Amino acid sequence: MTMPLQPLPAVQLRVPSEEDAFAWHQAFADPEVMEFHGGRPAELSVYEELTARQRMHDAQLGFCLWTVLDEEGRVLGFVGAQPWPWDWGPVGQIEIGWRLARPHWGKGYVTAAARQTLDRVRAAGVAQVVAMVDERNVRSIAVTRRLGMELVDVYTTPKSERSGHCYRLQL
Repeated sequence: MTMPLQPLPAVQLRVPSEEDAFAWHQAFADPEVMEFHGGRPAELSVYEELTARQRMHDAQLGFCLWTVLDEEGRVLGFVGAQPWPWDWGPVGQIEIGWRLARPHWGKGYVTAAARQTLDRVRAAGVAQVVAMVDERNVRSIAVTRRLGMELVDVYTTPKSERSGHCYRLQL
């Protein structure tokens, strides 16, 4: 007997504000959250620059890494899309990505927000997206599967020398 699928939670996506840099910094100040992103929390200035860059992406492209809010308006983290920012890996591609504070894992927020992201980037004229995921990040790999993405390449990340799986989805 299969279990019925639970409905996904309601989420809102908004362009990150200057204040969201503080919320992201606090939400991601957890070594578990940062395990596949350098292993330790980043300085506030990293999130100030990241949120500013996302506002620019939204203004220029019509999409970005959006701040994710739950039903009560609490900041959970970010989900969205941006141009791949590195000179290795899927250069020139639009990457979909996500990061949530630890208390919000496993509740369907990323999948719900990622589906909204796919609708928005499709509406912006993007034909396909990629997701780069550390090969050990089983939670994010599960999200790529729920979104219908397919593994298309494997890269060795220059900094950590780990395998990064590149998943792709045609929109």
